Amino acid sequence: MLNFLFPLLGYILGSLPFSIWITRHVKNVDVRDAGSGHATTTNTIRQAGVGWGALVLILDIAKGFAPTFLAAKYSGETWVIALTATFAVIGHCWTLFANFRGGMGLATTGGALLAVNPLAFLICFGLLLFLVLTIRHSARASVFTGVLAAPALWLANIRDEAFWMILGAGIVISIRFLIDWNRKYRELWLDREKEEKGSG
Repeated sequence: MLNFLFPLLGYILGSLPFSIWITRHVKNVDVRDAGSGHATTTNTIRQAGVGWGALVLILDIAKGFAPTFLAAKYSGETWVIALTATFAVIGHCWTLFANFRGGMGLATTGGALLAVNPLAFLICFGLLLFLVLTIRHSARASVFTGVLAAPALWLANIRDEAFWMILGAGIVISIRFLIDWNRKYRELWLDREKEEKGSG
């Protein structure tokens, strides 16, 4: 019975909408009213500043790390660890505490990977960065990362809990980012609108 409580804990902790709470406290606005319309670090930076955005990033990583670490320490079952991490990402994307409108899951997935295999985290982060730089569209790059991360770990001979975690979380991330497949970015260095104005 205890094994089934870890995925539930993952979902509850993953559902904590820190970006929504922080921007509401600091600026009295809903972070989802700007930019992509999601509860993300980038939108927090846009509305509340870099410092608050950094805090959100740390907290979003932590809510993936904490339940996964606990599942690894007190259960040790691969399927429990993988489900706990996946449910933490699901909770972040479809949060129980904010009408099931949350973030995109990347930071929470990163935290879960750090809890069991930092090398797997570095490989997946490197893959994401490579695809973003190549495709120059972060949503599409994230979809492809979600699909390719598990095969990348397999090829790197990482076939422990991290492989099964990213297999589950990667599917969630791919589904989540598909809603932004055609979005024109207006954030950070992927600001296409500004580039077009500058070239004009």
